[in-house]
Amino acid sequence: MNLPTFKYHPDPLSTGSVIVSDATCKCCGEKRGYIYACNVYCIEELNNQICPWCIADGSAAKKFTATFVEDCPLRQAGIVESIILEVTTKTPGYISWQQEVWLSHCNDACAFLGDATIDDVLAIIENQLEVIGSDGIDRETLNMMAQNYRPKCSPAFYKFECLHCNQNLYSMDYD
Repeated sequence: MNLPTFKYHPDPLSTGSVIVSDATCKCCGEKRGYIYACNVYCIEELNNQICPWCIADGSAAKKFTATFVEDCPLRQAGIVESIILEVTTKTPGYISWQQEVWLSHCNDACAFLGDATIDDVLAIIENQLEVIGSDGIDRETLNMMAQNYRPKCSPAFYKFECLHCNQNLYSMDYD
């Protein structure tokens, strides 16, 4: 069975947000072969219990009054409500050390591409690109963090892509 398409998270299987599983979805009651593996923000404990189809169609968000991504960064960027709702209630989130920060560009949410590669991070430093979440970290420390970077570790560098101009944007997080 093919996974549903997510405009703002095009490959949730490769990012680890969705995993192969024989678990039964708590929303639809079906075993579809995949399950969402990140946080579900709601009153009920639903981690590893929601299938990607119930995220995509919004039924999980509606049934459990749940979200999958924090909306504050998108609201602060002035993104329109319909896009915020698509990202927060119909898009798989991602694993982060603190709170995920969904990036935006060209008046839209960006597509989450997963952990940046080592080459991405070295290019960030070489080109002195802005990294969201690096406030208060001087360039020397950021350079040291980049030199020691390993995907899926702390510090984490996340890669996003603007859906309009294809510019790559990055955020970071650490434990």
